[in-house]
Amino acid sequence: MSAPAPSKAPKDLYSFDPAEIQQPPVTLRAILKRIGPGMILSASIVGSGELIATTTLGAEVGYVCLWIIILSCLIKPAIQAEIGRFSISTGETGLAQFNRVPGPRIGVNWIVWGWALMISMTRFQIGAMFGGVSQVLNRLIPAVPVWAWVLVLLAITLLLLLGGGYERIEHLATIKVGLFTMLTFFCAMLLIMNPQYFQWSDLAKGFTFELPRDGLTTAVAVFGITGVGASELFMYPYWCVEKGYARYAGKRDDSAGWKQRAFGWITVMNVDILASMIVYTIATIAFYLLGAGILHSQGLVPKANDMIPVLSQMYTQTLGTWSLPLFYAGAIATLYGTIFAATAAESRVAADLCRLLGKFEPGDYAARLRYRRIFVWILTCVSAALFLIVQSPVNMVRAGGMAQAIMLPVIAVGVLYLRYRHLPKEIRPAGWQTVGLWVACVVTVVVVGYSLVLPLIKS
Repeated sequence: MSAPAPSKAPKDLYSFDPAEIQQPPVTLRAILKRIGPGMILSASIVGSGELIATTTLGAEVGYVCLWIIILSCLIKPAIQAEIGRFSISTGETGLAQFNRVPGPRIGVNWIVWGWALMISMTRFQIGAMFGGVSQVLNRLIPAVPVWAWVLVLLAITLLLLLGGGYERIEHLATIKVGLFTMLTFFCAMLLIMNPQYFQWSDLAKGFTFELPRDGLTTAVAVFGITGVGASELFMYPYWCVEKGYARYAGKRDDSAGWKQRAFGWITVMNVDILASMIVYTIATIAFYLLGAGILHSQGLVPKANDMIPVLSQMYTQTLGTWSLPLFYAGAIATLYGTIFAATAAESRVAADLCRLLGKFEPGDYAARLRYRRIFVWILTCVSAALFLIVQSPVNMVRAGGMAQAIMLPVIAVGVLYLRYRHLPKEIRPAGWQTVGLWVACVVTVVVVGYSLVLPLIKS
């Protein structure tokens, strides 16, 4: 009997291989076939930030904070693009980039430890997703209690993430993003045509650039997690690396061929960022309008165990009571998609933290996968346990959102440092892109700083 063939070792997605160098696509159609990291990011964005935090903010303050929603979605991609550009040109992951920033170090620098603290807080957000999906399932099958559904979802998540690579995650994320986004957009269009819930004069209030005293905490949290949140800014380079953008460009050698390939794959990345921005901006505005137009007008604010019944009225009041099953299906897809996509990314970043701390060598891909699986267990189990303890999805999302908002100015300053001190000169962005980066960084620092200081001034 012949000996069994040895199992094939998984390909190291984080190292350069000259055999993998590819010329970048040049036509828009060919470029669109190579996008994907942004769709995974959108899957984690269109969830806790949009379905819960954004609609809750609209329910609390009406249309007045619409400008925060739009600003949050439109400015942070400039920072995201700069992080991705650095990753493609150097092959470095998100944490490795920020570990270059000077300052206090204990094994790694202060920004990396800041990420670890932020992710500890965002466990509350993912716990809220476990709770939200479980509440929906409990309404569909009341005989199974919420806590039991949490355990079922925990088992499903472990099964999917422990055995899945990039392709599975990208495929499921894309389906999830499309499913609920279009339906919610349709509801928002119906809302605009209903004068009972929507007036154009009310919409104008959303551009007075005011921060409400009531609902300020939610507003800051929403700025932190809508659009590309702080956690997604750290995630994005890992998906770019696993998609292959850096490997296809090849290891930097300062040749004209490398420069051409690097710029080409950076262009693909920019299209990926733009496509995902369009998707989550439409979804975010739609969710906010539904919260402000329907929930606020009725004095309804999602809280704890009544979150799902309150949120469902955004659909039943626009489409009719027949749409309730659609809302349940969409809510399950949206909230669970956040659990799936965010945990998949954060387990990768956490494994990379262990590498930076010297737990395994950079080229030891088997060790990277082993640590990634360990963190899949840790991150999912802690998140599920937090919901079972706290059982208030709205407050849990706020806690995670505040942590992300506080981290955003740190990321902005770190990106500017990397841009001028470490980004290869050959692929620095055009002047207008640099201006956009500065505007995004300054606005982020000012908005978050003002939002955090304002309560102290008024107290």
